[in-house]
Amino acid sequence: MSSPLKAAFIFIAPGGDPAKHRNWVRTPGVELLAVAVGDYAQAEALARDLVDNEGVAAIELCGGFGAAGTARVAAAVDVPVGVVRFDIHPGLNNVSGDALFG
Repeated sequence: MSSPLKAAFIFIAPGGDPAKHRNWVRTPGVELLAVAVGDYAQAEALARDLVDNEGVAAIELCGGFGAAGTARVAAAVDVPVGVVRFDIHPGLNNVSGDALFG
């Protein structure tokens, strides 16, 4: 059997601290690290660190990332970056992350 895909799910939330707010879910096919960040700059730095130091091969971003935030993270790494889409996010008072963090 081949090695599982090592992936990350990054979500943005006020007060998110990637050093504290993180957890692994491991299945035979995927090892997924869920991590909270507080802004787009943290997400960019985290994505680079996960790819360079933890072997993450794919990143998915939560719907709180708007188009600008998604582009910033995607430009920071050389692995596939996907995104869950919300034009207005219920966890961010029904606005896009671009309005808050862009």
